[in-house]
Amino acid sequence: MPSGRIALYCALRALLSPGDRILMSPVNDDVIFFVVLAAGLRPVAAPLSAADGNIDVEAIPSQTWTEVRAVLTTNLYGLPDRMAALRQRCDAHGLVLIEDVAHAIETEVDGAPVGAFGEAAAFSLSKHVDAYRGGVLAVADPRLRGEVERIRAGILAEPSVGRRVGEFVKPPAKALLEATGILRRVRKVREAAAARHAERPGNSHRMDLMPDALRRAIAGGPALAAFDPWVRVDRHDYAVRPTVTDLGRILERLRGLDADRERRIRGVERLCRELDCVTPGARSASPLPLFRVPLLVADREAAMAALAARGVLVRYVYDPPLDDYAGPEFIAPSPAPAAGRWWVRHALPIDPLTADAALPVLRGLHAARGLPAAP
Repeated sequence: MPSGRIALYCALRALLSPGDRILMSPVNDDVIFFVVLAAGLRPVAAPLSAADGNIDVEAIPSQTWTEVRAVLTTNLYGLPDRMAALRQRCDAHGLVLIEDVAHAIETEVDGAPVGAFGEAAAFSLSKHVDAYRGGVLAVADPRLRGEVERIRAGILAEPSVGRRVGEFVKPPAKALLEATGILRRVRKVREAAAARHAERPGNSHRMDLMPDALRRAIAGGPALAAFDPWVRVDRHDYAVRPTVTDLGRILERLRGLDADRERRIRGVERLCRELDCVTPGARSASPLPLFRVPLLVADREAAMAALAARGVLVRYVYDPPLDDYAGPEFIAPSPAPAAGRWWVRHALPIDPLTADAALPVLRGLHAARGLPAAP
């Protein structure tokens, strides 16, 4: 798949029908919310655990299980959802379990990789492995492959002529930049520029909902193209077919997954050892190769500004919860929203690979204003 969002869209269209209700976390990327709407589904916000920001299975009203057709996991920042409990509930009620594994490609639960529990699992390759683009859709039933390929064929765009020409021109130069370490610095500059010119207004962590346009898109029925203004945010080439060079780079990055896992575990261990504001869910689990280590801090925006001043960019903040952001017209609200609201107000996701640069800033914040958020 060209991206994780296309992988998820194909799973939703292949396994569900327009109008189905799907239980999902309200603390999730807004792009994922719009992918769900593009598939013609009705999102239902689940109550969350304040320990890790994932779905609190025990807090879901019994009636909800009879009203939804599917469950979509988040595995927020790489912390696994309660997979055994969700699998059990889905089996008991005949529900489809779909896993979003964008943050958790290196995470295991009881010896099984996240992505092995549901009817389908959507992976993004632009996160842990830094492949910039690419995704994978894994399905439990191989008979779905033909339908998935049919759906994908209807939405893929071909790469531009300029991109295809670049296939022959760029690789030698890129290899030289990689070897000298310049390319990594270029990526950091590009990320900083993207953060300054992000498609989210002002200091908002959410894109503009554009409710009137959204109503028109929903009224037109399932169609990814109609939702392109929302689904393309942060990744305008999300539906462009990967080139040969793209695939080669993705495979090269995937070969480094084990080394990346070790680096992430070391960063997680250090952050947990030196900070008392690491979320309980991350602290209590055995060291995981997290995509981000969520801290719970009193003033997240001040912490983000202090980190940015030292060159540490904080991304993947999902505030406010989707049911507060979009309202009941577009998503059924959580029956117990307090924990989710508290979580997003205080969650500060830190890349464990930046622990060396982030820790001096975080220690200073801790001494100055008391870093942990009140429970």
